[in-house]
Amino acid sequence: MLFVLAACGGAAATPEPSVSSAGAAVETIQPNQPAFTGGENAADELVAAQETVMNRIYLKALPSVVNIQVIQGRAGNDGTGQFPNIPGVPDDFLERGEGSGFVWDDRGHIVTNQHVVAGAETVTVIFADGTRVLAKVLGGDIDSDLAVLELEEPLDNLVPIELGDSSKVLVGQLAVAIGAPFGQSFTMTSGIVSAVGRTIRSGSSQFTIPEVIQTDAPINPGNSGGPLLDRHGRVVGITTQIISRSGSNAGVGLVVPINIAKMVVPALIKDGKYDYSWLGISGATLGPDVVRLMELPKGSQGALVISVNKDSPADDGGLTGSDRTGVVNGIQYALGGDTITAINGSEIRDMTDLIVYLTNHTRPGDEVVLGVLHKDGTSEELPIVLGTRPSVG
Repeated sequence: MLFVLAACGGAAATPEPSVSSAGAAVETIQPNQPAFTGGENAADELVAAQETVMNRIYLKALPSVVNIQVIQGRAGNDGTGQFPNIPGVPDDFLERGEGSGFVWDDRGHIVTNQHVVAGAETVTVIFADGTRVLAKVLGGDIDSDLAVLELEEPLDNLVPIELGDSSKVLVGQLAVAIGAPFGQSFTMTSGIVSAVGRTIRSGSSQFTIPEVIQTDAPINPGNSGGPLLDRHGRVVGITTQIISRSGSNAGVGLVVPINIAKMVVPALIKDGKYDYSWLGISGATLGPDVVRLMELPKGSQGALVISVNKDSPADDGGLTGSDRTGVVNGIQYALGGDTITAINGSEIRDMTDLIVYLTNHTRPGDEVVLGVLHKDGTSEELPIVLGTRPSVG
């Protein structure tokens, strides 16, 4: 399964043979060794070194990556996963799905996308060595598109994946995805990190995921929930969406940063859900056209409040939304609302900055101090106690 948007120094080194933990003969790169011997073999040695690194990433991550097969009940389902009075359930009574995931810890917890297991009646987790285990959905979070499965029977020698730090991901660095594109399990694809700091909306959620990673590593249906790895084999994100007109890879894959998973997954394991802090506004980045139309001080920037939810923390704290519109070159702009320029002393340059701060640095019940630029050009600091983000439905 995969969401589809818009129509997934030091000295050089030379390889030295060793044996991996998976028991296969591979090469490892030793530090402080010359990279090449020179001459005609230099190009071959360069390619061999690259191949060694790629193979090492694959062998390191492979024991931790899983294929996830899902069966969802359809017509005739009595809510128990059974189909009464029907001798032998035909395939058209079942909806089947497939995705990817990875081992989070040695207690049998598997991380994947929420959309992979949404509505699941039966979930089967398949490991690279062929082991198949039933699993139950322990908890899910549609706002980050993350879910946690728990294996229904214990397995010895589970290999948790090594976690990286998505805040240190750089544009241009190697990006490797392992998953089950089109059902072809344990396939590795590679590319680079194309961009960082994207903001996307997940499925039916009305909220956005900040600091999303973009990659051109080929990602297709079935890759959802699988890891995106750095050159050390550490997971830096979880593949979740592609931007494609055809439904297949077009070089724009979107990945939930692992640092969000580090916050959300432990709560899903413990409580089955994750509570986000909530301000209670919808907004947009304050652009120069709006600055001019509202006659605000030149160079003003921040998150323009378009609307305020009734009885929300923002409403209680005195924030006001837009009260009129203006049109420039055929584009309609919301005007007249407050602009949030800072939170707890941290500068807010746009709406993304506000979302990132609220997601990463606040919890329900926290009091924050907002720097606010009013529509009349005056500034004020407003203390606001954050609430809990409401659930969908």
